[in-house]
Amino acid sequence: MNKGKVYLVGAGPGDAGLITLKGIRAIQLADCIVYDFHINPRLLTYAKDNAEFIYAGKRGGHHEMTQDEINAVLVQKAKEGKTVCRLKGGDPFVFGRGGEEVEILYEEGIEFEIIPGVSSVIAVPAYAGIPVTHRKVASAFTVITGNEDLSKQEKIFTHIRASNASETMIFLMCVRNLEIITNKLIQEGLKPETPSAIIRWGTRPEQKIVTGTISEIAHLAKENKILPPAILVIGDVVKLRDKLCWYEKKPLHGHRVLITRQLTEDYLLLEDMGAELFVFPTIAFAPPEDFKELDRAIEKIKEYKFIVFPSPRAVNFFFERFLSLGRDMRDLKGVLLCAIGRETAKSLRNFGINADIIPDEYSSEALITMFKEKILNFQPSAFSLKILYPRSDLALKGFVEEMEKIGIQVDAPVTYRTIKPTEHGKRLARFLREGKITIATFTSPSSFNNLIDILKDDALNMLKEVAIAVIGKTTAKAVEEAGYRVSIIPEKSTIKHMVEAIIKWVQQK
Repeated sequence: MNKGKVYLVGAGPGDAGLITLKGIRAIQLADCIVYDFHINPRLLTYAKDNAEFIYAGKRGGHHEMTQDEINAVLVQKAKEGKTVCRLKGGDPFVFGRGGEEVEILYEEGIEFEIIPGVSSVIAVPAYAGIPVTHRKVASAFTVITGNEDLSKQEKIFTHIRASNASETMIFLMCVRNLEIITNKLIQEGLKPETPSAIIRWGTRPEQKIVTGTISEIAHLAKENKILPPAILVIGDVVKLRDKLCWYEKKPLHGHRVLITRQLTEDYLLLEDMGAELFVFPTIAFAPPEDFKELDRAIEKIKEYKFIVFPSPRAVNFFFERFLSLGRDMRDLKGVLLCAIGRETAKSLRNFGINADIIPDEYSSEALITMFKEKILNFQPSAFSLKILYPRSDLALKGFVEEMEKIGIQVDAPVTYRTIKPTEHGKRLARFLREGKITIATFTSPSSFNNLIDILKDDALNMLKEVAIAVIGKTTAKAVEEAGYRVSIIPEKSTIKHMVEAIIKWVQQK
């Protein structure tokens, strides 16, 4: 039996970009991922397709699993020979009970590795524009847990008296005891007018900050409905927030955008503008159930004047089969390759091939127009105009039918299948139900239809407050026929233009 191993990984305080490279690698390696409530769901998309997910979250006093049960699962999965990623919010060794989990692994003789995370202690104040130290203001900081009986923390308050509050104090998990904490601090000599800030959901779109003096912060927090998770920062560094505030100023701050396909570079502009991306591909892809149709086309590859690739996936699945049959790029001599979209052209370049033709507009309608207006300006009789169109099983046949109307033969073998992924549906439903997703994006009718199928009867309620953005008219039609309203549609059918349309829509609201 293979010997298992457990990676104890700090995932950071919420922003998916704050995990370390080693943390991502541990997720990618894992056979089993045991994750907490505060984990950004996007991090789970780094997992391999067959990974097992075990939710061990704690929220509002409700524990999905007790600590003993979590320990037992880590031991059990490792003893089954699996690589386990224990994914914890912040840093696992800062009030995260990571030490307890590692002790159990040590006692059981299980190999482990600790991958530190960015702690909310420093990241959350930073996202609020509050440095925990500053050469002219505070040269040290103290971190205190706020959810314990304060009678156990007499040493800490003695330290506060000794320091004369010349340093920054940070209380984690403090909401329940906030009034007790602030009263005790004033009792111990902290000036009532000392600046303070309480920050809820730091580093995430829901980030909410309330500032005030230490004597009034408990009242202000209650008035502004500050609930866990939140941290309290006390000290003169809070006054720097007026100058250093940056996160809330981003144009898309407060928005969480649902991405229903694999994440590509174009989507990252939304993140740069302040949105959080919730990546939940509602479609996945697999080879065709039967290769006969595709193999016949590859066998007579030299008969085609054009190969039209409608998507990067068509390129990848086609060439995977093409090369597996012992063919190579020399067999494509004399064949013109057409790529719909720059991502498709990029996929061709990955195989060492430049596209001969890229339509100005990336849609099947534009492709039809291009063939009719430009390609047919040549004398069709001068060569046998035959087109190979590697497609998905769900592809619309408009292009094929339009070409055949003008006498051009098109072979359109199914090159890959579109399937529905089953993982993470409950988590997506929870985010939609809680109103945490503000914009949903769809790049094909199947990406939308699969989401509706995943959400089932609750779909209409869950999506009624969500702005829907689509890539083009075909997808818009599918959304509207299902009874939903499209809020955002770009002038050109590309992800880049859809992203730009989302930014423009938010700025105009």
